[in-house]
Amino acid sequence: MYFDVIEERMNSDKFIEFLKKLRQDAGHPIFVIADNARYHHSKKVQEFLEKKEQQDNIMMAFLPPYSPELNPDEQVWNYAKREVGKRIIRSKDEMEKAILSVMSTIKKSAKLIRSFFRMPDTKYASLDF
Repeated sequence: MYFDVIEERMNSDKFIEFLKKLRQDAGHPIFVIADNARYHHSKKVQEFLEKKEQQDNIMMAFLPPYSPELNPDEQVWNYAKREVGKRIIRSKDEMEKAILSVMSTIKKSAKLIRSFFRMPDTKYASLDF
């Protein structure tokens, strides 16, 4: 699992940078399941993905519109919100630290990550049906 903190609003340029970092950190080709956020489909992102050096390294599949139940990311955020909600948070910094802590905990638990892909609506993305 890979995550990053982006302070400002996400856009095409930031998404491209995220994809580059994700690919580099993975050390092998990646397959990204994306929702229909406007920046995922932008001309700039499409041009980036169509470059010869990206074609075999970053592949993307798009979920149908208005189908958050199919997005494994939603399971990650459901879990994170539940865990962060158990804490007393008094500032933006404490909120960021809590979220980063929970996300790091998720990242370290392969069993937990696999559980997000065992839901009936997200099983399609699992390597072990």
